[in-house]
Amino acid sequence: MKYCPTCNRTYTEDRQKFCSVDGTQLLNNQVTVVSQKAQTPGQPDPLEPIQRVECQWCQSQNERTALSCRSCGAPLDIRNLVSESGWREAPRLKDMTEIRFGNSTCQVEGEIVPVAEMSLGPGDAVFFEHHVLLWKDATVPMSVMPLSGGAKRLFAGMPFIVSIAQGPGRVAFSRDATGELVVLPLHPGMELDVREHAFLLASHSIDFTYVQIKGLRNILFGGQGMFMDRFVTTSTPGLLLLHGYGNVFERTLAAGETILIEPGAFLYKDASVTMNAQPIKLTSGLFGIGGTSMNLAQISGPGRVGIQSMYVHHHTQ
Repeated sequence: MKYCPTCNRTYTEDRQKFCSVDGTQLLNNQVTVVSQKAQTPGQPDPLEPIQRVECQWCQSQNERTALSCRSCGAPLDIRNLVSESGWREAPRLKDMTEIRFGNSTCQVEGEIVPVAEMSLGPGDAVFFEHHVLLWKDATVPMSVMPLSGGAKRLFAGMPFIVSIAQGPGRVAFSRDATGELVVLPLHPGMELDVREHAFLLASHSIDFTYVQIKGLRNILFGGQGMFMDRFVTTSTPGLLLLHGYGNVFERTLAAGETILIEPGAFLYKDASVTMNAQPIKLTSGLFGIGGTSMNLAQISGPGRVGIQSMYVHHHTQ
């Protein structure tokens, strides 16, 4: 059994590493806690372990009576849908699903063009590209996040103005495009790379920077390389919401396992996953005369990679 030293919640899953509520690293508990009160008739036995339901999407622990994951909103009564090649569908969040983080909640509204409505608690904040704001309470203050490499981001076609909304109060966001929201709780010590103009919002505890992949844009359109947003958590967990066009699928690659994907379909990856350009020559005829070529993104594990079913090509790719 493990326990959280911050909130004292206990966990029975051996592979659970972080508290599903506050993200604190769990410690091994070798002591059996015995209640000094007699068991009340009709109440659960205090000596029995607390039963939890593990979310198949984000591995967070939830109360046995919960219908959806409190950390990512995934339905807990539906098993992962995984193809024979290992791609699993991102969970379809039910309308009005509520997600908790810090002192705040996020409610996902709608399905065709989904909206993320935040109820920010005191001390909590989220940052976002300013054009995805849908509405906000008049009392919610906003500011601009200072970003390093602003000129380079501007020339790369990446957002160079990122806004911050501070709680308490309500604020809502929408990417203004068909697709689905992908909710990714980030535990401490995680790094995730996301294609430009895909992130909807992130909690203020997440560090925000960018990474450059040289060669990919050079081969496709000519330029200085493909840029991606990088989200990093240190000692505090965070919440990241992405917008994927069409449907979103995720696959976990083993160390050294490699796949090729259409660059417009790429959505996100763990920082441990490498990404390079791979030109492929397509010939025709008996002697390989003529033909054409195509350029794909070579993705190598270990780690997760997410794709979207609608190809979207920004000019930075």
